[in-house]
Amino acid sequence: MPLFNKSTQLLAGQIDEFLDAVAQGGLVFRDGVHAYLAGDLVRFDGCIILINDLEHKADDRSKSVETNLYRNSLIPEHRGDVLGLLETTDTVIDTAKTGLFQFSVERPVIPPDCVAGFTSLADTSNEALQAMIIAARTFFRDPEAIKDHLFKVAHHEHDADVISDALKRRIFSSDLDLAHKIHLRYFARNIELVSDRAKDVSDRLAIYAIKRSL
Repeated sequence: MPLFNKSTQLLAGQIDEFLDAVAQGGLVFRDGVHAYLAGDLVRFDGCIILINDLEHKADDRSKSVETNLYRNSLIPEHRGDVLGLLETTDTVIDTAKTGLFQFSVERPVIPPDCVAGFTSLADTSNEALQAMIIAARTFFRDPEAIKDHLFKVAHHEHDADVISDALKRRIFSSDLDLAHKIHLRYFARNIELVSDRAKDVSDRLAIYAIKRSL
């Protein structure tokens, strides 16, 4: 059964706004990586500004939910799970923001034959994030239907691992100097990390869904 009722509609709206900000952050992260790889630094800088705003918005909505939960003594039996879910989900947009900011700070030189790999990795990490958002929304509305969405998160996270591994193998089999190879590996890992954090949320959702079914 749904976690929320008529008396908790404000709380539900705040959580939806939080999840909206994280989902939009994933799209901006993907678009920012695409822009950097394309050499479109104007669009890339716009993505930096936008993901920073979205990360702040997510933090604000998370704090509003926490305040509402305690001030109005809402869903006390699920309060810990909800706050834990928000905290873990917040790390996803934090990771995406940090990854994009590192492109801005360090300006890695991406070889042309690695662009497709980085592009695919950013796409797949974002897919894991978006599937995680759908799973989270489903948890609040219909926890019994969450399994398919959790599977999709795991599927995309696995794909990101495979893509990242292939990309790093390509990098280290190239004629680039070692420092350049290590630098590129670092950025591949940063992009992949978004999918890993999405899987962390998915794992927590799986536990919460089991608890609610007992």
